[in-house]
Amino acid sequence: MPEKHASAHWEGGLKDGKGTISTESGALDGQPYGFQTRFEGEAGTNPEEIVAAAHASCFSMALSMVLGESDLTASSIDTKCTVTLDQVDGGFAVTKSHLDVTVSVPGADEQAVLDACETAKANCPISKLLATEITMDARAT
Repeated sequence: MPEKHASAHWEGGLKDGKGTISTESGALDGQPYGFQTRFEGEAGTNPEEIVAAAHASCFSMALSMVLGESDLTASSIDTKCTVTLDQVDGGFAVTKSHLDVTVSVPGADEQAVLDACETAKANCPISKLLATEITMDARAT
């Protein structure tokens, strides 16, 4: 499997500094981030938002794979991920990643779809990467 790359550039102190993040694909190209975008609601991204996007997209692909192994195909998988950053032991830590999933698989047994969600949550590569509690609310429609 090929490696994927991203880079970050930072100038200044924590609260007055500014940074940019870019990805090899160009999906993010000089996207601003900093203390203000992370803690004060200023426009721009932050590391937790990027992790949430990675977890939501990875889970959705993993669920598609797990469903396919049972000859099921989703007409839609909508995943929202909320990553929680908390103060822990005098510093900060990502303490939780919550997946809120709505999946529609026409003709499928609801329990089979929910079981597939649990399998995908446990086995998607980003779930495995995160050393934190990973929770999920899943709905089959």
